[in-house]
Amino acid sequence: MSYSRDISQPIFDRALNVLVKGVSSNFRFLGEKETPVIVKGKGAHVWDADDNAFIDYRLGWGPIILGHADDRVNHAVAEHLENGTTFAATSELEVIVAEKLVKMIPGMEKLRFTNTGTEATMHALRTARGYTNKEKFIKFEGQYHGAHDYVLFSTASSPISAMGARTSPIPVQVGSGIPDKIRDYVFCLPFNDFDAIEQCVKDHHGEVAAVLVEPCLGNIAGIEPKDGFLDHLRSLCSDHNIVLIFDEVKTGFRLSNGGARDTYGVIPDISTYAKSLGNGLPVAAFGGKAQIMDVIGGGSVTHAGTFGANGVSMAAANAVIDILNETPVLKELANRGLKLKNGLDQILTDADLPHQMCGHPNIQGFLITEKEVHEVRDLAHSDDVLYEEIMNNMYDRGIWVESDPREPWFLCEAHTDDIIDKTLNIFQESVKAAVK
Repeated sequence: MSYSRDISQPIFDRALNVLVKGVSSNFRFLGEKETPVIVKGKGAHVWDADDNAFIDYRLGWGPIILGHADDRVNHAVAEHLENGTTFAATSELEVIVAEKLVKMIPGMEKLRFTNTGTEATMHALRTARGYTNKEKFIKFEGQYHGAHDYVLFSTASSPISAMGARTSPIPVQVGSGIPDKIRDYVFCLPFNDFDAIEQCVKDHHGEVAAVLVEPCLGNIAGIEPKDGFLDHLRSLCSDHNIVLIFDEVKTGFRLSNGGARDTYGVIPDISTYAKSLGNGLPVAAFGGKAQIMDVIGGGSVTHAGTFGANGVSMAAANAVIDILNETPVLKELANRGLKLKNGLDQILTDADLPHQMCGHPNIQGFLITEKEVHEVRDLAHSDDVLYEEIMNNMYDRGIWVESDPREPWFLCEAHTDDIIDKTLNIFQESVKAAVK
């Protein structure tokens, strides 16, 4: 199927004249003649400027947990707009949302609001440094923690060949413009490697302020931690005065109401949140143990932001939290997600394609590979070309999944059983077309 671009292309041509590469985020650019122009989203569907409709499994890279333009959230936001948005002061709604989050998230004691996941991880890292009076931190290869300089090393898009030996990893800088000396502050280690993290902590705990980790790999098909790995991190951090930070920008309010803390039963010192908290509206937070968070302010650790806890974001978050608490959204979504995951697995098996299913049902993926994958270095054995061909076939048939196997499939409440059934039928057609 070939989609019309009669309306989309002239719009994108205009974009190329005024926006760098025609986009406002690098990963949105798919080519000068290929980048879609979206005009509407509703439920589990999006429409481009030429009125081509797609079932959406990208969901803005994760924030849409209820469905595009959810009426309940829209109504709450529209109603609150009549009261104004930003006052350079605390609002009662801000307090209400914070109280609900403290009650909802295991081990959460105090928090601060901000606007984006990047801001949340940046401030969490600064808070850990301020609390421990140490400067370096540990991150894991293949994990993405936003677009600030300190964390742009060895992400999922970094060349594996540049990462060095597993026993002596090299932090791989992501792009130009990052001061060279910043790499001196980060240790990049393979995910799910018990020995690597234990050795690094043993050798450098006097310098390490924090371990920053996505509990599951949000940019590598949702790969989950091995049994005991997060507990191992918790023990090492507790024993060596290191702040354990869970980056829950993707997992928060998606895996379960309490997030990865709840799902995996491990309580970090700080967690960061964004994406699903606002169902598409920009809102983020970071928080955890009061003893650590209390170093913020009073001439100690700086946290500021003009739009933090603005009325629109708080109204959206308040509505999302109430919906998640009052209805079993994530449990029911996990059931449908498991139906999708099992169906994809069976179709790939029937096609005699070696593969690995990955991730929690609400943030899942698969890799076409004969080698078991536990971390980013294992992707060297993944057949990315065949995966992309299958996803392109699905796009041609009206289902939009990221063509890069590292990006997971995101599900939302609006992905009904009928939509899952349609997805599986089209996936079967797309696999057959790719392997014929």
